[in-house]
Amino acid sequence: MKRLDLIFSERELDAIIKTLEKANVPGYTVMKHATGRGPERVVTEDMEFTGLGANAHVIVFCEQELIDKMRDNIRDDLSYYGGVAYISEATPL
Repeated sequence: MKRLDLIFSERELDAIIKTLEKANVPGYTVMKHATGRGPERVVTEDMEFTGLGANAHVIVFCEQELIDKMRDNIRDDLSYYGGVAYISEATPL
């Protein structure tokens, strides 16, 4: 089993969710308003009233075949506003 972590602009959330649902992933977790420091060494935060600039973190646990099915669409989704995607091994307890 794999763990897919996606961190991207919340503006891309609908597109990412559509990609996940089209691939029939078994489930996912969405954490909105994610903040942190990236390679630019600047802490990212959303604009207080509009929410513009806010990031989302989506976590998916699924088999490699589903990730392969989504890979190109995820890259396309992340390419417009930016974002990162990481795949790691996951072992259920």
